[in-house]
Amino acid sequence: MGSGRIDSVHSAPYFNTDISLGYLFRKTEKGSVQMRIIFILLIIFTLAVPVSAETLTVKGTKGAELVAARVATFDEPWAMTFLPDGTLLVTEKRRVLWHVTNDGLKTEVQGMWNVAYGGQGGLGDVVLHPDFERNSWVYLSYAEFGDNKTTTGAVVVRARLDMKKSPLKLASVERLWVQDPKVTGKGHYSHRIAFGPDGKMFITSGERQKMAPAQDVSGNLGKVLRLNDNGTVPDDNPWQDHGGMARQFWSIGHRNMLGIDFDADGRLWVHEMGPRHGDELNVIVAGKNYGWPIVSNGDHYSGIPIPDHNTRPDLEAPRAYWVPSIAPSGLVIYDGDMFADWKGCAFIGGLVSKALIRVDLVGDTAKEAERFKWGKRIREVEQGPDGALYVLEDGSDGRLLKLTDS
Repeated sequence: MGSGRIDSVHSAPYFNTDISLGYLFRKTEKGSVQMRIIFILLIIFTLAVPVSAETLTVKGTKGAELVAARVATFDEPWAMTFLPDGTLLVTEKRRVLWHVTNDGLKTEVQGMWNVAYGGQGGLGDVVLHPDFERNSWVYLSYAEFGDNKTTTGAVVVRARLDMKKSPLKLASVERLWVQDPKVTGKGHYSHRIAFGPDGKMFITSGERQKMAPAQDVSGNLGKVLRLNDNGTVPDDNPWQDHGGMARQFWSIGHRNMLGIDFDADGRLWVHEMGPRHGDELNVIVAGKNYGWPIVSNGDHYSGIPIPDHNTRPDLEAPRAYWVPSIAPSGLVIYDGDMFADWKGCAFIGGLVSKALIRVDLVGDTAKEAERFKWGKRIREVEQGPDGALYVLEDGSDGRLLKLTDS
């Protein structure tokens, strides 16, 4: 499939117009002021007109066009969520939580704590409780060190966010869940969060690049978890009879899951990074085993092949997979009106593919439909209250872009 292209880029810097009349009319050594006046006025009229944001028009591989306007720029942004007033919360991996207005004004939220920053670790997801307007609960995930500082693991907490204070501040922090066991390395935390139609909290827990824990029911690595909103375990989870930590599990056999969302019919969709290729998009069914590291449609990084999913029909196969890899990160299933023809489609951010990928979902089937590519790693994608798509680029100068149809 061919890649999209940037059609046009428009931007204008701001210019300091604080120039004294004395400077404008001061004679030069040659006694002329006219050219100086003309020159300064040209600069003022050319550069001083404010432009709210740079924009770019991106064409997809099937001919659709998106107009992207920059809202703000961040240092290693990871996740975002919209508040009821239409402003956003945006996380940065180094432990900063930003409150961002629609015109890009950033204010740091107070009350944050230290995190284990490094590799794929740091501050992660941010999600509102479904009844946030009543209870003010914000849910956050992050990586923390073990007792000896040589191991790390993910944590999910909730805190109350007072919308009436400026700057906003987190308070009443409660620890709800931890990855167990903590292990060495700085990869595959996953720690994405979503609330289901039943009000339960779902968490993706990566296998931390250790592979075997994904099939080990004594620990919660490599699993999709289902908990009550206060972190307790529902009594109808599928692995109740295994006791212990397995009571948290909704599904097992996963690798690194950086996207989670529910469709309009209540299906839970989760994507995960394969090893060397073989990235997956799965419908998550309670009690199922998704096969990692027993099967995959990719190979190990060493080049050693892994049996394909079709060799083990007893294990759940993906609804779509990618070879070569797209490195999926971020997932939203669109239900807005701005792009009416795309209702029910999934949008996935691509890190290696440097693209926003639209996937057609029909029932429980999935197929890539179009790619929008502008040469930047995409970390996160969300739908705004107005139906626009919002994208966070990865890295030290990651832009928050608002995508519209015009």
